[in-house]
Amino acid sequence: MFARKIRVEYEDQGLRRPCPIKWLDSFSMRNFTNATLFDDTVPVSDGHMEIGVKVPLEQLREAMEDWFRRKNYFSRDSKLVLEETAR
Repeated sequence: MFARKIRVEYEDQGLRRPCPIKWLDSFSMRNFTNATLFDDTVPVSDGHMEIGVKVPLEQLREAMEDWFRRKNYFSRDSKLVLEETAR
């Protein structure tokens, strides 16, 4: 089910950092109950998630960025970077 591995980082003031697993877990748990599009996401460690083949990467990035801003995990100037990694 979780056939794709992605790296999840955020850029802030010119530096790129892995998203803490706490942030990833917060997003995944919230969407587990409210947004079926992202049900196939599971945090693995800081900066790493596994996702299903039907999860659209750009929509996932937008939804995560929105959630992280609403939770005040990062500033309005920060941006999220999602990249698929080799299996």
